[in-house]
Amino acid sequence: MFVVDTNLLLYAAVEQFHEHDRALELVSQWRDDVLPWHLTWGIAYEFLRVSTHPAVFQPPLSFPAAWSFLAAVTTGPGFSFLLPTARHALIVADLATELPSVRGNIMHDVHTAALMREHGIAEIRTADTDFHVFPFVRVVNPLV
Repeated sequence: MFVVDTNLLLYAAVEQFHEHDRALELVSQWRDDVLPWHLTWGIAYEFLRVSTHPAVFQPPLSFPAAWSFLAAVTTGPGFSFLLPTARHALIVADLATELPSVRGNIMHDVHTAALMREHGIAEIRTADTDFHVFPFVRVVNPLV
């Protein structure tokens, strides 16, 4: 079980990245596999925000194209979205106590890490090093 982070989805969707071919191959493998893998809605919306942003990509993906990519990726037999449970607020409170120096832009990652802890998932696949701040998360960059 693992979570896939936004950057790998972006690499897979946007041909401008030199990581595109490998990322697309990986995402396609995960989609087709029966083994469980996950996204959060926060990751999905971050993908939509970045992939359609004209200041990030020229040309950016259209909203329909970005949504179609995301919809196709999430059709696999092992895929599910991680959703908050009744324990979510307690998990976030624990993280606030455990990681008092976390702030700013990494709060998006706090949400992902909280959902991972909540669902007993230890691994995130990402090319982002920010997740190393969470001692209970195993960070795997499948592109290296």
